[in-house]
Amino acid sequence: MTSNIRVGDRLPLLQLPPVDRTTLALFGGASGDHNPIHIDIDFARRAGLPDVFAQGMLGMAWLGRLLTQWRPQAQLRKYEARFAGITHLGHIMSCTGEVVELLDFEGEACARVAVASTNQHGQQKIVGEAIVALA
Repeated sequence: MTSNIRVGDRLPLLQLPPVDRTTLALFGGASGDHNPIHIDIDFARRAGLPDVFAQGMLGMAWLGRLLTQWRPQAQLRKYEARFAGITHLGHIMSCTGEVVELLDFEGEACARVAVASTNQHGQQKIVGEAIVALA
């Protein structure tokens, strides 16, 4: 029941396994993002990076999973994020969310939820927010 949602409520933590090359390749294939910076170490090194890194949209997808494990996808009204840093191979990502406001959004009772992904070193990689219908 949604009537028990309050400002300050935290979404259940989404803890992910370490980022690896297989995950990047699979996400690239599934999403159509074939940018070699995410799968080709030689390309990444020519660009001045030590190795490949995760697609930003992969991190956003993880935050989307966090939200949809909390409430059904059909209740998601708005979702936006800002990329704050590169997610490197080996990073162990944690996705968190917190209800920061209860509001009326286009005539519907909703919650504004702040979301973030953070690596094992405490560095935020993506921050954003979502509007989620309560009913």
